[in-house]
Amino acid sequence: MDSSKSKMVIMFVLLLIKFEGGWSEGCLDHEIFALFRLKYFFNDLHDWVDDEGATDCCQWVRVECNNTTDRVIALDLSDTRNWDLGEWYLNASLFTPFQQLESLDLSWNKIAGCVENEGLERLSKLNNLKMLDLSENLFDNSILSFVGRLSSLRSLKLSYNRLEGSIDVKALETLSRLTNLKMLDLRGNLFNNSILSSLAHLSSLTSLDLSENKLEGSINVKEFDSLSNLEELDMSGNEIDNFQVPQDYGGLRKLKSLHLSRVGIRDGSKLLRSMGSFPSLNTLYLWGNNFTETMTTTTQGFPHFKSLEHLEMDDARIALNTSFLQIIGELMPSLKYLSLSYSTPGTNSIGILDQGLCSLMHMQELHIAHNDLRGSLPWCLANMTSLRILDVSSNQLTGSISSSPLIHLTSIEELRLSDNHFRIPISLEPLFNHSRLQIFDAYNNEINAEITQSPSLTPNFQLSHLSLSFGYGDGVTFPKFLYHQHDLVNVDLSHIKMNGGFPNWLLENNTRLETLSLVNDSLAGPFRLPIHSHKQLGLLDVSNNNFQGHIPVEIGDILPSLISFNISMNALNGSIPSSFGNINSLQILDLSNNQLIGEIPEHLAVGCVNLEYLTLSNNNLEGHMFTRNFNLTNLRWLQLESNHFVGEIPQSLSKCSSLEGLYLNNNSLSGKIPRWLGNLKGLKHIIMPENHLEGPIPMEFCQLYSLQLLDISDNNISGSLPSCFHLLSIEQVHLSKNMLHGQLKRGTFFNCSSLVTLDLSYNRLNGSIPNWVDGLSQLRHLILGHNNLEGEVPVQLCGLNQLQLLDLSNNNLHGHIPPCFDNTTLHESYSNSSSLKPFETSLVMESGMIYAEKQIHEIFEFTTKNIAHIYQGKVLSLLSGLDLSCNKLIGHIPPQIGNLTRIQTLNLSHNNLIGSIPSTFSNLKQIESLDLSYNKLNGKIPHQLVELNALAVFSVAYNNLSGEIPECKAQFATFNERSYEGNTFLCGLPLPICRSPATMPEASIGNERDDNLIDIDRVFRIQFDPLNPSNP
Repeated sequence: MDSSKSKMVIMFVLLLIKFEGGWSEGCLDHEIFALFRLKYFFNDLHDWVDDEGATDCCQWVRVECNNTTDRVIALDLSDTRNWDLGEWYLNASLFTPFQQLESLDLSWNKIAGCVENEGLERLSKLNNLKMLDLSENLFDNSILSFVGRLSSLRSLKLSYNRLEGSIDVKALETLSRLTNLKMLDLRGNLFNNSILSSLAHLSSLTSLDLSENKLEGSINVKEFDSLSNLEELDMSGNEIDNFQVPQDYGGLRKLKSLHLSRVGIRDGSKLLRSMGSFPSLNTLYLWGNNFTETMTTTTQGFPHFKSLEHLEMDDARIALNTSFLQIIGELMPSLKYLSLSYSTPGTNSIGILDQGLCSLMHMQELHIAHNDLRGSLPWCLANMTSLRILDVSSNQLTGSISSSPLIHLTSIEELRLSDNHFRIPISLEPLFNHSRLQIFDAYNNEINAEITQSPSLTPNFQLSHLSLSFGYGDGVTFPKFLYHQHDLVNVDLSHIKMNGGFPNWLLENNTRLETLSLVNDSLAGPFRLPIHSHKQLGLLDVSNNNFQGHIPVEIGDILPSLISFNISMNALNGSIPSSFGNINSLQILDLSNNQLIGEIPEHLAVGCVNLEYLTLSNNNLEGHMFTRNFNLTNLRWLQLESNHFVGEIPQSLSKCSSLEGLYLNNNSLSGKIPRWLGNLKGLKHIIMPENHLEGPIPMEFCQLYSLQLLDISDNNISGSLPSCFHLLSIEQVHLSKNMLHGQLKRGTFFNCSSLVTLDLSYNRLNGSIPNWVDGLSQLRHLILGHNNLEGEVPVQLCGLNQLQLLDLSNNNLHGHIPPCFDNTTLHESYSNSSSLKPFETSLVMESGMIYAEKQIHEIFEFTTKNIAHIYQGKVLSLLSGLDLSCNKLIGHIPPQIGNLTRIQTLNLSHNNLIGSIPSTFSNLKQIESLDLSYNKLNGKIPHQLVELNALAVFSVAYNNLSGEIPECKAQFATFNERSYEGNTFLCGLPLPICRSPATMPEASIGNERDDNLIDIDRVFRIQFDPLNPSNP
């Protein structure tokens, strides 16, 4: 009887649930309809099915249902609205159909508020709503009055909104109704200190986050007395300079976690003492502070932190001295986690750890990286038998790990030794007994060749992460322990100079392997892949080795999940496998600097739909770049330079709306520069020199507001420079060796304040150098040689205080040389030190966790030592010169030119300069090439010039100089007669020796040479200086 009654009761309950709509096969109809309405406002919900047959919304992403009733209980709508639509106002009634809703996440949606009369108070009907996340929106203080009506809330997140100041009385009254609220997140707003008293009624709070607000000054902990249940408090990132805890304070007895990172407190000792007032304190975050006050030298006055297990003081600028470590070692006996990385401002011996830390027997994680610690690891570390993670990277530690305490830390799981001076056997045999070891990170140490006393030994560990890169060992081979590893996920063995071939067995044995880097390892032979497909490998970098032969044609089938593949700087030949087109996940492909031939496979251009970086430069590829079948619409950087591509720049590239870098130099491309390039608004680099491009520079280039580097030199570009080309972002312009004509108009380059290099040489430009040139405030290299420019050298050039290189040679300039170039960085004492920094630009390839960088070198031609040199890279930051040769300049050489003490090349030849060579030239201590030939200079060559010890090329040929040349010593001993030819009255070795009048005794001539020689200089001036006919 009892059994039958029980069955009847169960049936009744089930029927009741069914009739109440609580039990259904899939979502309720009205909830499905409500979800479809949400999709209209949260328009990035692409995964939600919107056909009528898809009734089980519980299977949709971002939707969670009750396992029994299938009612929607959680909605995650974070970051599901297109931000380009701007801020908007929410209708909260959209959520009222979800009567069983417990969790609602609306974060990251640019919600500025709610529709009138449809505010968040509507959610008060949802009696089960426990969690509401409104963070990363644009709500102001008015939101507080509405959320206060949601009495069922236990968790409320309002971080990073527009909340500020204090809470008004009305909002304060409604907030006090949240009697069930456990967690409140207000970080990243603009609340001031008054917020503390406003929260006093929320006595049920266990977690409060007030970080990154406008709290300032002194904070008295008694403000939190009413929050007796508080377990976690975060006030990091505020301008708090004093955390006041009264002596014998008895509040916050349940406080377990306190965050005071990045505040303004300077007295670290006082702060640590006050922490003893919280008996339950388990976790303390003090990182990112600047504790300028000296830590106490004694433990006296410090409480015992019996419950403290977790202490983070990274980047706290404390001295890791003996007394501080004694405080930790003696008064914090329960510590399991300690992080002191980036802490010490000076150097310390690693032996200081023996003064306290080694007594922490419960320690499980110890981080002391980036502290300039020196010496070998102290043996007392072996006492930390529970240690799971040890990070001592980026110090100056030494010694062999074979004879270190590391061999006894058998509980270690993660060992980070990178960027030190440890001696590490590549066999890792000293760690073979560490059965729990999973992560071994030791790049940039000294890797020793494998010396195994017991070849039969195998490691007890199975590593997931291994890095030994930049170990400066040589002649090592692949460590044998790798043959026994099967769980590897990340491996970096780059820059070790290992011998052998590609370890395809490593991929065969480790099916979970995601990244493998073997850069610059002297590996050779064919590049052989494993037999079976490896579906986890995302990054493979084997660049800068000696692999030969073909890239395997099946690579796209064997490695179908590659995200980044780099096999550049090898000796591979053959064609590019079309199977690359099967890897639709591929984002970075670098095959540059090989000997590949043939065309770019059409299947690659069609199938690699996610490709962002394609680098095929410095090969022997040919044909047209791309056909019309082209799906590489996500390309950001395209490097095809130094190949044999022909034809026009393909129209298909116009689809690449995200293109930032286009490198097509040194090919055989022809046709006009496409106007549609101006529509690719993200372009930063356009580099296409050494082709056969023709026609004008498109006016559309004036719309490329992100353009930093434009190089179309050495082509057949004609027409005039666009007057609208004055981009504020432009840093380098190289247009040399073309057929450009016309004048430098005011609009062209006007006020390009970021421009560093302007090279317009070897064109047909005419007119004068514009006076507005001094508006190019960052210009370092101005190269206008080999044009038809006329007029005077404008004094405004002296306003370019960053100027390092000026070439105005081979023009029709006239007038005098401005005397003011010593206002620029050509003068060593010029105060702007930024001019010494090399100009650098780089190609950064970043995709998820994959990062790579390539330097893009600026390049141009400049004549020095009578030879036209190509300069590129960092050497440009060291090059300094002035070339005004082959013009029609007149007058004297300004003596101020001798103040250009940083100059290396000075060429004033082939002008009409008169007067003497300034004796100030003896100040040009760095000059290597000095050419004053083919002028009308007279007088003597200053004997002080023999002090120019760097001078390699010197010419004063074909002037009217006279007298004895400088003494034949130092660099002047290397100059032959060609340096002086065309000066009839010069004498002295290597020219004929100087002779005095015949009546003078020979001995007197030697003793009184300077006083008694005929003043040929004066006679020469009287006879041949037509500008001064009245000279006596």
